[in-house]
Amino acid sequence: MPDDGNNGFNSDVAFTGSVKRAQAARGSREMFQKRVERTDWPDKISNDFAGFIAERDSFYLATASADGQPYIQHRGGPAGFLKVLDEKTLGFADYAGNRHYVSVDNISENDRAHIFLMDYMHQKRVKVWGRLREIEGNDELTAKLIPPGYQARPERVFLFTVTAWDVNCPQHIPRKFDMALVKYQFDKMEAEIAALKAEVARLKVRAEEAAD
Repeated sequence: MPDDGNNGFNSDVAFTGSVKRAQAARGSREMFQKRVERTDWPDKISNDFAGFIAERDSFYLATASADGQPYIQHRGGPAGFLKVLDEKTLGFADYAGNRHYVSVDNISENDRAHIFLMDYMHQKRVKVWGRLREIEGNDELTAKLIPPGYQARPERVFLFTVTAWDVNCPQHIPRKFDMALVKYQFDKMEAEIAALKAEVARLKVRAEEAAD
């Protein structure tokens, strides 16, 4: 009987029967099986993962239509705009935009979704599988999910129930730095150079006065 991929592991959300057969054919199935038996993918948000999420100012959201047509959308905002509501739930506000409503319509017929979180500076990525639902008209929840002072008009909120998550290896992730951090370091360097120049000028005057 073909393996349907459901062996009671959280990682079965990605390692379906078809994927397991492909892994077996290519020689990696045994390695992954031993790995998940030792430490399965988490299905709850740990404190470390919550801290990682709080530092992110963007993520990628994937949904698919009922017939499987995929759609990936970038989501951005102030660091921490994707909020941990409890150990199984993430939430974020959805703002007025291009009015395509592809994600909204996709989850109306297929609530399976995926969140992909990137930290380019530290070369880290986290994949999150789950189910997504929209909520409109809940002013209290909407206010909770809007970052303070953020200038955008919310239309709804999304709640993402975590099925499993996994940390990818850092291989091939290009290292990139946040512009605000680069500017801070550059301004700091310029201030230090200005201080050194001022000190050199002061010492030069003192040397000239001593020579007189």
